Amino acid sequence: MRRKPMEILIVDDQAGVRYLLEIIVREAGHRAHTAQNGMEAVSLALSIRPQLIFMDVRMPVMGGLEALGKIKAAAPEIDVIIMTAYGSEETVSQAMELGAMCCLAKPFDVNEIKEIILEYMWRKANSSSSGITAASM
Repeated sequence: MRRKPMEILIVDDQAGVRYLLEIIVREAGHRAHTAQNGMEAVSLALSIRPQLIFMDVRMPVMGGLEALGKIKAAAPEIDVIIMTAYGSEETVSQAMELGAMCCLAKPFDVNEIKEIILEYMWRKANSSSSGITAASM
């Protein structure tokens, strides 16, 4: 029995990162949507209601933490994984307080993203808890 594809939003100001994640998501059989800043992410997230968002922290226009807060305030059911190359304890702590599911250090491994998606799907299918710990920093 095949599972229904997820809607996954990828938010990063670097086109190469968006492209790589988009390929991974689509190869895993899911629908990928992309945004290049937090403002676009908030708008897209509230219109398409993805199950999962991969979001960078440092972006122009609106950063990932501000966007995370806005998304979780309006749609707390959307799970967000924060990605950052600047993973200070303060950034991770703030992201978790704002409702991030976990934080992922950049650069990341392609297989790590695949594993996160698979674990996320498994946990969603097998429990009411949406939190994952495999990608925590």
